[in-house]
Amino acid sequence: MQEANRMKRLPLYLFTIMDELKSKAKARGVDVIDLGMGNPDLPSPPHVVEELCRAARAVENQRYSRPHGDVEEKFREAIASWYEQRFNVSLDPKTEVLPLIGSKEGIAHLSLAFLNNDDIGLVPNPAYPVHENGVIMAGGILYNVPIGPENNFKPNFKALSKEVVRMAKILFVSYPHNPTTACVDLDFYKELVDWGKGKELILCSDLAYSDIVFDGYKAPSLLQVKGARQGYCIEFHTCSKSYNMAGWRVGWVVGNAQILRSLEKTKSYIDFGIFRAVQMAAIKALTGPQDYVKDLVEIYRKRRDLFVKGLNDIGWKVPLPKATFYIWAHIPPKFSALTSLEFAQLLVDEAGLVTAPGTGFGEYGEGYVRFALVEPEPRLKIALERIQKILEINS
Repeated sequence: MQEANRMKRLPLYLFTIMDELKSKAKARGVDVIDLGMGNPDLPSPPHVVEELCRAARAVENQRYSRPHGDVEEKFREAIASWYEQRFNVSLDPKTEVLPLIGSKEGIAHLSLAFLNNDDIGLVPNPAYPVHENGVIMAGGILYNVPIGPENNFKPNFKALSKEVVRMAKILFVSYPHNPTTACVDLDFYKELVDWGKGKELILCSDLAYSDIVFDGYKAPSLLQVKGARQGYCIEFHTCSKSYNMAGWRVGWVVGNAQILRSLEKTKSYIDFGIFRAVQMAAIKALTGPQDYVKDLVEIYRKRRDLFVKGLNDIGWKVPLPKATFYIWAHIPPKFSALTSLEFAQLLVDEAGLVTAPGTGFGEYGEGYVRFALVEPEPRLKIALERIQKILEINS
């Protein structure tokens, strides 16, 4: 039985390869340090976990979620209130807020809702994989927009041809950026919204890492731009990173009401919504004390400082990111003959260290690996010691 042709178009999922290498290393008795997947290692807020346990016992919460039930409406209101506090953006919770079973799910369904087989999805490359893969699975045309250090990993959309823009229906941006950690200011979004005026083009922002910021940087929202919601602008967010709730699968999209109606219609044919107990716990996360988030960011800052200094001290020069819990590192010159996957394989085989090869995020990620700082500081120090041995052996 042959799978659909659009599935054959999907690129090789390199993280599956890395998982296999990790399993083989563990089978050999290697103490593997996994800095590959952006899977937070710290616990969810205690008061949120308590709310989940309490709400899960209630029989009425064990039934299907209803799009406009009382819990669902309260969750929409909590999201709108959170956005107002974070970004000073006022949203109508009934029409401009849509809860999701994780933002990744919503991003994939956005392409499914809007792309025909002759529509282009514009995706800066490298990118979080679902930005690309969602376009392909929906049967649309993927158009990669290269981003690199020469332009601070920001796309130049003004350089796109008129024909490409005419065929484009969705444009994805994501800052703070995964995997490159690049950041933008509000002027970037102002220019983007201005460029998008008069075009039948959805401007889609993935803002998952807005809270994981350092050194006084504050990540702006696309919706802070005047007139953004009146244009075709939407923004995805999630509890996964800000509240260490990655496995809970709860997020949302906000913005243009017309776009959200079509996305909600698409989802109604596919899922029954979020477990109500999870929604009630997410409400606690958004409306409860936010000291947890500040403490979390401080932990990541210390890990960032330790790991970046450690890499630079042993001769692997990497910049200090202003956001996310990633390090986007160009492969050291002495290993330049290797692809990013080959270098990542070497780190597993010789150092028991799992990273994410840059090409796992698209062809323009070649030459890089991404470290996810999802291990405590003592483990990061061990990782640095192992990397130092690799560099010394191959010097």
